[in-house]
Amino acid sequence: MEENKINNEEVTLYTVTVYSENQVGLLNQVSIIFTRRNLNIWSLSVSASAIEGVHKFTITTHTTRSQIEKVVKQIEKRIDVLKAFYYTNDQIIHQEIALYKVETEKLLESDEIEDLIRKHNARILEINKIFTVIEKTGHCEETGALFDDLNKYGVLQFVRSGRIAITKDRTEHVSIFLEEQEVRRLKEKM
Repeated sequence: MEENKINNEEVTLYTVTVYSENQVGLLNQVSIIFTRRNLNIWSLSVSASAIEGVHKFTITTHTTRSQIEKVVKQIEKRIDVLKAFYYTNDQIIHQEIALYKVETEKLLESDEIEDLIRKHNARILEINKIFTVIEKTGHCEETGALFDDLNKYGVLQFVRSGRIAITKDRTEHVSIFLEEQEVRRLKEKM
């Protein structure tokens, strides 16, 4: 296997969004689909969507287009899943958040940490006598770069969220799907 190809297909980072009702065990069912296809989930976040009662899973993985199409089709077979979509980075706007804990003493000893915070457009969330918590939002590369720079002074703790993303389209794709389902339902009643 070449580094960026599988069976002569390009490997790309895909963002999968899954819309569902908030049901116990669905996350496990969805993650098993990735596991069975030997795909590593790079990030995962779950939240409410813009549609009341509908939750949105945002999952990233590196794979080929044909593989991600199969994964999305399998996800949609789950009874509690309304619809699933996949996107490449150019089709979405995405961010993540990272928190870094450093010793306050080191922050006060050196202007360099303050300069790093400004350079990376980060902000201080909490400061006390023992530690300072810094927050950075951005892409994975940006949050990782701040970690690398801060780690020269010692990072006590670090955590990064999963990707959150919205499409560049005007409307939520699942809204269109739900409208189509409602039209179909009304036609069937007639």
